[in-house]
Amino acid sequence: AESKLSKFVEDIIVPPRMIDIIVDGEVNDEYMKTLEILSKKIKFIEADSMVKTSKALKDVQPEVERLRQKAVSKIFEFIIQKFYALRKPKTNIQILQQSVLKYKYTIVFLKEHAKEIYAEVRTAYIDTMNKVLSAHFRAYIQALEKLQLDIATSTDLLGVETRSTGYLFSIGKEPLKARSSVFALGERINVLKDIEQPALIPHISEAKSQKYPYEVLFRSLQKLLIDTATSEYLFSDDFFGEESLFQDIFAGPIQVVDEYFDAVLLNCYDAIGIMLMIRIIHQHQLIMFKRRIPCLDSYLDKVNMSLWPRFKMVFDLHLSSLRNANIKTLWEDDVHPHYVTRRYAEFTASLVHLNVEYGDGQLDLNLERLRMAIEDLLVKLAKMFPKPKMQTVFLINNYDLTIAILKVGTFELASVTIQNTICIAFPNLL
Repeated sequence: AESKLSKFVEDIIVPPRMIDIIVDGEVNDEYMKTLEILSKKIKFIEADSMVKTSKALKDVQPEVERLRQKAVSKIFEFIIQKFYALRKPKTNIQILQQSVLKYKYTIVFLKEHAKEIYAEVRTAYIDTMNKVLSAHFRAYIQALEKLQLDIATSTDLLGVETRSTGYLFSIGKEPLKARSSVFALGERINVLKDIEQPALIPHISEAKSQKYPYEVLFRSLQKLLIDTATSEYLFSDDFFGEESLFQDIFAGPIQVVDEYFDAVLLNCYDAIGIMLMIRIIHQHQLIMFKRRIPCLDSYLDKVNMSLWPRFKMVFDLHLSSLRNANIKTLWEDDVHPHYVTRRYAEFTASLVHLNVEYGDGQLDLNLERLRMAIEDLLVKLAKMFPKPKMQTVFLINNYDLTIAILKVGTFELASVTIQNTICIAFPNLL
């Protein structure tokens, strides 16, 4: 009985030192420990029926309640100030968040003993981070826009004659820009090799007068997004114990990114760039899966779902340009390989290369449609030559170039695919 009484007194009594710390102390490690003791006393008073009927409670309860209110007030002010510090320009958000984590028991205390105040703190954090991150991404996007290198326009199509593309000095030969970027993958494949690299720092690139195809900017923006999302998701879960906060916080940043991306995609006629973006999103999905962070699953799925229809639309423009090509304006009295053939071969090699590790059957079917269209076009162009021998030489030269480019462009990665492509490509002459 004596030990029970001793325990009862210990649980209910409020030492002067405890009062001093809660009322006048700074929020630090000692304050956290004292909060835990206060929490236990509050729970003891609320849970024990003997306490509620004891005379001692009448003396102690008002003091405990006063301390609870004081603690709640001090915690609220302390945490809100920490959150507002996040709004200061050039603040390293992750470092500040890490410094706040050691105070996470304050959140536990509010959840248990001041639910309304906790709701206010929660709302304040969501509002702060939503605005801060939205502003960050808006500023980053504005900086990225200055670095964009335009690759393709709506007239950069396989079957469009060089004279109608609007390039200066392009009559009679393929413009360098179109040959090197619009139809050929070339060094653009490096964006997939750099998938894990940090996001671009725009002002450094701008100082060096560097420009990039859109997929490079896309990778950089998406990398910043998945890294920021990962950090925010983990912090929200750790500090608040609520994963659900993330969706409210990131609604703003995702809207900012979406609006920019939708506007770019609406005017994008770069099929290779779009396919690279599809592969980038796939790689980012794998990264998030390995991190075991599910918070962007629906977002990444949505981006992927918006990229495929655009790719199909641009691809069909290329296909139509071959099917509806103006034979008279395309034809040149020259048996050397036609520039449209080079475009087709480079374009096909690029897409085959990007499909090697994915085996997308729909893309294979589209490439088959494209092959049939170029074959029909070459036969029509060949018929423009008056002599049968010239027709045959023209076709052989064009088929030879096609096979050579396909082998060079993708043989190492897709020997089986290329063998099949070559074997069925042009049955008329092979």
